[in-house]
Amino acid sequence: MIHIIDTEHPWDVYSINSGHTEVISCLEWDQSGSRLLSADGDGQIKCWAMTEHLVNSWESTQGSSVEGDPIVALSWLHNGVKLALHVEKSGSTNFGEKFSRVKFSPSLTLFGGKPMEGWLAVTVSGLVTVSLLKPSGALLSASESLCRLRGRVALADIAFTGGGNIVVAATDGSSSSPVQFYKVCVSVVNEKCRIDTELLPSLFMRCTTDPVRRDKYPAVTHLKFLTRENSEQVLLCASSQMGSIVECWSLRKEGLPVNNIFQHRSPVVGEKQPMILKWRILSATNDLDRVSALALPKLPISISNTDLKVASDTKFCPGLGLALAFHDGSIQILHRLSLHTMGVFYGTSGSSQRVGDEPTIKRQRAGGPTVHFRALQFSWTSLALVGVDNHGKLHMIRVSPSMGQILDMNTLLRHLLFLLEYCMVTGYDWWDVLLHVQPGMVHNLVEKLHEEYMRQNQALQQVLATRIVAVKASLCKLSSATAARACDFHAKLLLIAISSTLKSLLRPHVLNTPDKSPGDRLAEICAKNTDADIDKVMINLKTEEFVLDGPPLQSLQQLIQWVGDFVLYLLANLPNQTDVSCNSSSSSFSVEQGSIVRPGFGFLRDGSSLGMLREMMVMIRIWGLLKPGCLPIYTATSDNQDSMSLLFRLLTKLWLCSRDEGHPQEPDETLLDECCLLPSQLLVPSMDWLPINDGVITKIQTKHQLRLQFGKPYTLPGLNPNASQRMDNLRCLHMGICPTEDSKACTRCGCVTMLRSPNKTNAMKQWEQRWIKNCLCGGLWRKIPNSLP
Repeated sequence: MIHIIDTEHPWDVYSINSGHTEVISCLEWDQSGSRLLSADGDGQIKCWAMTEHLVNSWESTQGSSVEGDPIVALSWLHNGVKLALHVEKSGSTNFGEKFSRVKFSPSLTLFGGKPMEGWLAVTVSGLVTVSLLKPSGALLSASESLCRLRGRVALADIAFTGGGNIVVAATDGSSSSPVQFYKVCVSVVNEKCRIDTELLPSLFMRCTTDPVRRDKYPAVTHLKFLTRENSEQVLLCASSQMGSIVECWSLRKEGLPVNNIFQHRSPVVGEKQPMILKWRILSATNDLDRVSALALPKLPISISNTDLKVASDTKFCPGLGLALAFHDGSIQILHRLSLHTMGVFYGTSGSSQRVGDEPTIKRQRAGGPTVHFRALQFSWTSLALVGVDNHGKLHMIRVSPSMGQILDMNTLLRHLLFLLEYCMVTGYDWWDVLLHVQPGMVHNLVEKLHEEYMRQNQALQQVLATRIVAVKASLCKLSSATAARACDFHAKLLLIAISSTLKSLLRPHVLNTPDKSPGDRLAEICAKNTDADIDKVMINLKTEEFVLDGPPLQSLQQLIQWVGDFVLYLLANLPNQTDVSCNSSSSSFSVEQGSIVRPGFGFLRDGSSLGMLREMMVMIRIWGLLKPGCLPIYTATSDNQDSMSLLFRLLTKLWLCSRDEGHPQEPDETLLDECCLLPSQLLVPSMDWLPINDGVITKIQTKHQLRLQFGKPYTLPGLNPNASQRMDNLRCLHMGICPTEDSKACTRCGCVTMLRSPNKTNAMKQWEQRWIKNCLCGGLWRKIPNSLP
């Protein structure tokens, strides 16, 4: 069986009957986390992919095998994308300097330089097997011996070079035998996969040459390259029943010494000393307890001398430590280069402490087998460790950014901000960073993140526009004081998506491509025209560009209705929000004594969002002339009330107060009075915001240990999620209290939508296709039962 768990809902286990006949020896995720490789002791390799892009629904799509030859190492081919995180540049205003792209070639390329997908495995008999996924879906497979004299391979690991080659490290499991290294080149010749191998310099562990330790550690139990993109540094662990020792080796170029016979001859002009590659030991530990598991950091931190010095000075530790789990249940974090101890975690006490805090760190050994970790893995930013113990329990452990060293609040915020920026730029999930954000930090982090974002160039801001809103929403959920702001950020994501979808339906009237699209012209005219009369703004537009067929407009009515309801909700609540001061240019806010921040407050000084709402109101007004059935429906107290005209006039007045975001003005008394009268003129809807987040991240902000049970969702006391109406948050439809349709929910924000589309028109299908893979916030989908939120 293979069990797949989402960290935000760890009780929700999806178990796959893998079909493997032998014990599974290797599991390997791809970079996106949407596919998984599994390999077993019979040489079977299977590729698993999400069904309908759901994290709790998987199926086997491809597979290969080396019959009867157990797999000992497995890896996806490299796609050529490599980043370096520069701690030295953490204070820079340019994201491109903080996170630079490193020149790195894919393992294999298709026509045009596109990386070819596939995987590579090493078997116990010394075979290397490669499977390539062709764009057509066909699989090309080939196998080759690592060297002419095949021998038993007990442990192996795979790394990649910048030139597109693959390096395999292998050992027969005996510490007295050499650790062999091989270069593997993969190519496609005449539609067939070809593998070429070459022997590289090998090494003997130093503990076997030490007279004191020669026979003390007979077996090599762990063999790992420090990172998959660094084939020049390798970590080795040799063990016995009583203990272990860890060595770190580095491959270096050295001059080849010349025999004395040739030293006195005249050198040829331009002749250089011949160079060879040689493994040199970088560091080694003292005798340790017996190691049971090993985890290497995934954060691609630059290890230049300058970066290491800045990291040491600022106590920035993510990406610098590797984790060793021991048979006594403890975990030590060691520096990846020096192997000095950076921190210790004691499994029984559940607390982390710095070495040296106590005079003695040894504990009495309990009788019987001790609970210890059998597998250990770092998160992408190295701020969390996940492990499985020998009793089958799953553990999630926070790893301090400073390894327990005392930091002032500003430095800690800078470290967390740096890692949030990294996640924002790369697209990796920032869940593990949130583990270290306390409620009191949220306001400052949101403010500083916005400041850094505004310093980037316009092109990068457009790329990251929705992702930064999603990060802010995740942060604001961590504090009750900012929960309303989380609603605003999710509403803004929906607003941006609806705006871009509606504008994409517009087509230029003439065939020749204009300088600007109809959507751009609409935005430009609405920004220049400050008239509060919606019909006068319409006069300046080429209405023929807004002509659409009836069915598409009618199918979009629920999205149009959401826009109309949202405008009415914002304006009706304006008088209640004026006692809250807001500075939208820095996304910061402060609340006066006794006032309540309600959802919608964040839009009152957001000139760009209010401008977007004005544009859509104009668009909807024009479409209403063509198809009155698509207009938003308002319940008015007067039959002759022009609701859209009234709302547009008030919205324009509010927009004029905030369009200069550097110097926002307070709404005047006339506007406030008119907004106070709105509830007596129109029925104000109760906006359905996102459902209560049922994830675990908001429950583990304290330092107390949280114990969960597989199959039993963790809910807040007194919460009955089934007692309220269920809402399809993407289609803006009510599904009832007990919907019969299958639904899916976002693992990050909790957004719920129906799994199957009830719509048949192309316009609505275009909207739904945007969210097939990911939610509005970028989170992944999971299927949920009808009886749960």
